[in-house]
Amino acid sequence: MQDWLETRRLFVLLLAGGLFVLAARAATDPDVWWHLRTGQLIVQNHRLFYADPYSFTRAGYLWVDHEWLSQILIFGVYKSAGWGGLITGFAALVAATFLLVFARCSGRPYIAGAMTTWGAIAAVPSFGVRPQMFTLLLSCLSLFILERSYKRPPLLWWLLPLMLLWVNLHAGYPLGIVLIVVFLMGDLLDRALGNGEVTEWPTRLRSLSLAGLACAAIVPLNPYGAAMYRYPFETLHSRAMLAYIGEWSSPDFHQGRYAPALVMILATILLPTLCPRCLRARELLLLAVTMYAALRSVRHIPLYVLVAGPLLARVIEGILRQSGKLAPFERQMPLTRLKFTVNLVLLASFVVFVGMRVRYVIGRQAEITAKEFPSAAVAFLTNARPPAPIMNHYNWGGYFIWRLYPRYNVYIDGRADVYGDSFLDEFASAYYVKGESWRVGLGKWRVRTIVLPPDAPLVTALSLEPDWEAVFADNQAVVLTRSR
Repeated sequence: MQDWLETRRLFVLLLAGGLFVLAARAATDPDVWWHLRTGQLIVQNHRLFYADPYSFTRAGYLWVDHEWLSQILIFGVYKSAGWGGLITGFAALVAATFLLVFARCSGRPYIAGAMTTWGAIAAVPSFGVRPQMFTLLLSCLSLFILERSYKRPPLLWWLLPLMLLWVNLHAGYPLGIVLIVVFLMGDLLDRALGNGEVTEWPTRLRSLSLAGLACAAIVPLNPYGAAMYRYPFETLHSRAMLAYIGEWSSPDFHQGRYAPALVMILATILLPTLCPRCLRARELLLLAVTMYAALRSVRHIPLYVLVAGPLLARVIEGILRQSGKLAPFERQMPLTRLKFTVNLVLLASFVVFVGMRVRYVIGRQAEITAKEFPSAAVAFLTNARPPAPIMNHYNWGGYFIWRLYPRYNVYIDGRADVYGDSFLDEFASAYYVKGESWRVGLGKWRVRTIVLPPDAPLVTALSLEPDWEAVFADNQAVVLTRSR
C-alpha cells in the first residue's frame, strides 16, 4: 500500500480514475437502441441477420450486420447489469484505451499523463456506449504492437488474432491494415533518408508485408464473408452520409467541444519544429495521415489523438531536455509520513468522487433518455395505435425499433448503409419540404402517420393540409395522422 502512495504512482492511479470518470457518459447514441434489439434477437433466436427486418422501406434488403458480436456483448451486459453495466463497462473500455496511450508515451508519468489527458478530452465527443469504442481500443493495441515490434519482431503476429476479433466486432478493421501499411511506408522512407532504427530492414519489410497480407486474408472469416471487404469503403464513399450525418462531416472548430482537438493539431504542426530530431519520418507520415482523417471527419479525431499523444509527449520531453528543464519531471521525492497521509486522503477523496460521479451519470440515464428521445410519443403510439406505415425522424428510428418493433416497422433508422444515398435524399427532401418532390416519399410508401420534432418543416407543411390531423404533441414530438 505504501508503494502505491508514492507520488508518481499515485499520479497514475488518479489518471486512471480521471479517465474513467471522463469516459462515463449516459447512453445518448441513437444507434444503441437497435444494437440492443439486434443483440436480443440474435441471442433469443440463435441466428444472425442477413436482411433488414426492421423497416418497411427496406424490408428484405441485404444487411451486413458488421457489429453482430458487439451487439451480443452489449445486450448481454444490459440484460445482466442494465444501463449501469453498459455505462461503466464502456467507460472502463475507453479508460483502458487511454491508459495504453499513456503506456506508449515517453516522459512518464507527468508529461505522458498530461498528453494522455489532453488526447482523451479531445476525443470526448466520440465517447459513449457504442461499438466504435472497440475499434478505438483495437487501434491502440495495433499501434502498441507495431511500435514494440522493432525490438520484439514476433509481436507482429499478434495482429492476426486481433484482426479476427476486430472484423467481427466492428467494420473499422481497415484501420488495422492501414496502420501496417503506413508503418511499412514509413520504414522505407526512414531507410531512404538514412535515419531508420531497423538494422535488418529486409527482414522487417518482409515481416510487415506478411502480417499485412495475413490480416487482409483474415477479413472473410466472419458471417458475411468477402462482403466485409467492400462494406467499409462503401460507407466511406457515401455522399449522403457525409452530407446528413454530423459525425462523418469535418469538425466545426467554431464549436467549443472541438477546441482541444484544434489545439492538439496546431501543437502537432508547430512543436516538432522546435525539436527536429525528435520524430522520425515514419512518425511524421503517421501524424499526417491521421491528421488528415481527423480534419475530414469528426469520427476520426480519436484515431488521431491515439497517434498524436505519445508523439507530442516525446517532442515536449525533447524540448525540455534541450533547455535543461526536464529534471523537475524526473525527480522523485522521498515519501515522508506527512506526504503519505496527504496522498492517502487525496486518494480516498478521489475514489469517493469517482463513485459519486459515476453513480450520478447512471442515475440520470432515464432522464437523459426522456430528454433525447420521444418517450411520451412512443407511449401514445403504444396505447392509441395509430395507423401504419409511420414516418419517423432519422435519429429516432433505433428507439422505435427498441420500443415498438415488431408492432410497428420504421421508415428509417441509423443504418444509413442499408437505406442508401437516394433514399436518404428522398427523406431529406420530405423532411425539409424541398422543391416539388417532397411529397414523393409520402405517396410512394403510403405513409399514414408521422412522428417528427415540432420544428420539422414537414410538420409545419402538413399542419396546413386538410387531410392531416395532429393527434399528439409535446415539446419533443408531434404525431400527425392522415384522415384520408
